[in-house]
Amino acid sequence: MPIVQSRHQRWRKLAAHAFLLLLCAAVLFPFLVVISVSLRPGNFASGSLIPSTISLEHWRYVLGFEYMGPNGEMIKPDLPVLLWLWNSIKVATISGAVTLLLSTTAAYALARLRFRGRKALLTGLMLMQMFPAVLALVAIYAIFDRLGSAFPVIGLNTHASLVLAYSGGIAMHVWTLKGYYDTLPVEVEEAARVDGATPWQTFYRVLLPMALPILAVVFLLAFIGAIIEYPVASVLLSQQDQLTLAVGAKLFVHEHNFHWGDFAAAAILSGLPITAVFLLAQRWLIAGLAAGGVKG
Repeated sequence: MPIVQSRHQRWRKLAAHAFLLLLCAAVLFPFLVVISVSLRPGNFASGSLIPSTISLEHWRYVLGFEYMGPNGEMIKPDLPVLLWLWNSIKVATISGAVTLLLSTTAAYALARLRFRGRKALLTGLMLMQMFPAVLALVAIYAIFDRLGSAFPVIGLNTHASLVLAYSGGIAMHVWTLKGYYDTLPVEVEEAARVDGATPWQTFYRVLLPMALPILAVVFLLAFIGAIIEYPVASVLLSQQDQLTLAVGAKLFVHEHNFHWGDFAAAAILSGLPITAVFLLAQRWLIAGLAAGGVKG
């Protein structure tokens, strides 16, 4: 028997659909504007949403190809945008892996072990999340400046210093993983110990496979946070060949000369690694955000 909906319910459904369409339009409109600016000839931020003339000069610039200038001369790019993109991907991947390693082991200790000062440590981690890293920029610069004098490999203008600085922000990830570990049954680990598994074997052969969805979520959050981060990277990195794309893109916006087209193309280029990682980890992300620790 078909279900007959009342007129009031149909209007509410139409209103909900209209609201979702308006929300999608509001979210996509800035992205479409950036694409439009990257395809316009010249470096102008204002203009029609659909360019009357399509130009690929900005994309040729950020990809490192020569392009023809307004007077017919060939212009060679003077900024290594692809190198900046590679630096961003490298730093984000390594810092995401280190963050995942540290937060996974720390969250397991806080979720399963009982020791003195555990509650105080959890409270301290929660308080650390309330203060952004930008408040500690002076301290971060001073610390790595002093470390660089003794160990140049982790000093200023090195990617190792940036990875180390990013890896220190694991408080939120520790809490996220601990909350997921708390949903996993302890009886599964106890059964593994009865079968002769050591605590380390129980951790990486029993617990980690069950927590794979939330591990993918934590890695993606750490990856995105590192690849789009600007304040810490702008303080620790100053050499042009060491810059990440988030910091290097600032060079397109000078005080009296704004290269909006080049900036827009670089901005779109910076979103490609995030999109690729999200598509590769989509299956685990959906499971980690929507499912619990136990199935069945």
